[in-house]
Amino acid sequence: MSGNTSKNKRAGQGSAPEWYGRGFPHVWLPYTQMKTTSPPLAVVATQGSRIMLADGRELIDGIASWWSACHGYNHPHIRAALERQLAAMPHVMFGGLVHEAALTLAQRLVALCAPADLDRVFFSESGSVAVEVALKTAVQYWRNRGLSKRSQIVCFHGAYHGDTTGAMAVSDPEASMHAAFRGLLPQQIVLDLPTDEPSVARFERVIGERAEEIAAIIVEPLVQGAGGMRFHDAQVLRTLRATADRYDVLLIFDEIFTGFGRTGALFAFQAAGVAPDIITLGKALTGGTLPLAATLARKSVFDAFWSDDAAQALMHGPTFMANALACAAANASIDLFEREPRLDEVASISRALVRGLESCRALPGVKDVRIKGAIGVVELERIDNLNALRQRFMAEGVFIRPFGSVVYLTPAFTITRPELDKLTDAVNVVLAEWLGGRSD
Repeated sequence: MSGNTSKNKRAGQGSAPEWYGRGFPHVWLPYTQMKTTSPPLAVVATQGSRIMLADGRELIDGIASWWSACHGYNHPHIRAALERQLAAMPHVMFGGLVHEAALTLAQRLVALCAPADLDRVFFSESGSVAVEVALKTAVQYWRNRGLSKRSQIVCFHGAYHGDTTGAMAVSDPEASMHAAFRGLLPQQIVLDLPTDEPSVARFERVIGERAEEIAAIIVEPLVQGAGGMRFHDAQVLRTLRATADRYDVLLIFDEIFTGFGRTGALFAFQAAGVAPDIITLGKALTGGTLPLAATLARKSVFDAFWSDDAAQALMHGPTFMANALACAAANASIDLFEREPRLDEVASISRALVRGLESCRALPGVKDVRIKGAIGVVELERIDNLNALRQRFMAEGVFIRPFGSVVYLTPAFTITRPELDKLTDAVNVVLAEWLGGRSD
């Protein structure tokens, strides 16, 4: 495949500007073996679902910057809100001070999460930290009630909750890229999702036997995202809720990936009809413009921290907590969900993904094709050279970033039909070539 090798080389390097040459030797990229990776692309602008490169090429973004840019890039409404907020106040500490953008956002998030009684909002800067806050809240909830032995978290194989220490500890110990830190991480209770009778029986047995040491159960509702884009149905969540209620255990839904329309409903828990005690939100919260996350808790959870004893307060406080610019972006993003037909767009994308990806099922080496909302997944039996496959997609004019054994699409909800067709066509063309034995 010498022709494709040269094409991949051009796709990876392009014509690098001067700033690229000066700065790239000093950065450390995420999830990347820096010695062997292809050079990253130099980006000079974004618009809608397009990434403009320094060498003049444009790529159609198939993953919306890790599924955060739900309205596409550079939406004028969000940009205008940021400009107004910047002129007034870009940031002020949230300790002893508050501001309109954050309080308005907190009120709106509580309203959006109805009918769940998620009444209190704790802001942070990233999804991983939102998960850390959720875990700390769950553990301290029990300690404030005099039950300090309840410190274990039940999590699931296939899960991914982030890259900070607590979040790593509740992610899949093998499939979540965290095996190197095994000795560092606290040991939690890792089980199979209760998807069938044997796994339900084991799940319920473990919870029953160890309830006195369990603080909470944490799950990504309906879709386990970065752990493999694995889907499960609402019955799984109903089982978790019923068991948590039976043994008086808190239930945490991590909606960093699934929140804000990605699965077809505004939040996955609403589609499933199952309310958590704590929920984490992030990524699309600001429309992919600025880092912001939130942890919402039920009033009954918050009440365990309401005390005359200062030691019973939640001791967490990120420096850029409730950043005013980020909160302004989030409020503008919520405006767009209220004013523009985002969930209708998700439904249209879902239908197009079914039409565009179903043909991949017939390819040799394809294990599964699955669609939920604006998530399209082609799971292969294996991918031996992720770097080369990613480069091959870029040579087709699309930015698609397979991981593990999956090729997936999570486009902006505002993507045009021709752009979406180009993405699904590229998946078909590249995988037909790749699985035909010409990937070396």
